[in-house]
Amino acid sequence: FDFAGSTVVHSVGGWAALAGVLMLGARYGKYRPDGSVKPIFGHSMSMVMLGGLVLWFGWFGFNPGSTMGVGDGSAIAHIAVTTNIAAAMAILSSTIVSWLLQKKPDLSMIINGALAGLVAITAPCAFVGVGSAAIIGLIAGVLVVFAVLMFDKLKIDDPVGALSVHLVNGIWGTLAVGLFAVDKITGTATGNGLFFGGGFKLLGAQAIGVVAVGAFTFCAALLVWFLIKQALGLRVSREEEIAGLDLGEHGSKAYPDFQGFLTK
Repeated sequence: FDFAGSTVVHSVGGWAALAGVLMLGARYGKYRPDGSVKPIFGHSMSMVMLGGLVLWFGWFGFNPGSTMGVGDGSAIAHIAVTTNIAAAMAILSSTIVSWLLQKKPDLSMIINGALAGLVAITAPCAFVGVGSAAIIGLIAGVLVVFAVLMFDKLKIDDPVGALSVHLVNGIWGTLAVGLFAVDKITGTATGNGLFFGGGFKLLGAQAIGVVAVGAFTFCAALLVWFLIKQALGLRVSREEEIAGLDLGEHGSKAYPDFQGFLTK
């Protein structure tokens, strides 16, 4: 069961992105000679925050809209509440964990925490109660922080944390159905999850789905990325990368002051 796409939208995109970043390699200057991470900052956290809010608002169409009909509105209302609760709790946990680990609050991690909660609740939003949605969101916020650190340690360069948000929490959200589902809570017969007396049957089915979709998507995407690399190439030159792709690809500087700073 994947009500609105934790797997078919988010982890599919995450698996394909993982294949792509492995094929592409890290950005120039991302890792120092000693292997430590050198942060490469974006130009505007205000725009990042605005984008996060737009995505959060859009999720109220994405998840409740997957009912494909209004009916009496009770299912839509339930899904809207579980969606919002998961996002809010993920913000809380990602803020606390990143603050404890980095000794200061990290706005980018907080925004990714919100998105992680939204991704995680996308599969179970219609199948779990509000309390369960809160737990799912709390865990998602913790997972996204540790996933960002893990991918950095593995030297997998993920500029915006998309793997941590979409791949890791797409998997978590799909498995969460098998743990927290309550049969017919919004009318859909799912059977109960492990924590509600349903045993391992539903959890096992969810896990099989995660593995099957992940294996197919990763292998297919790896093949596509390989063919593109051989036919067209994936990387620009080092000079173009340092100067900025707006100049190399479009012939103009979108952020001249910022790009000048990067090249010094």
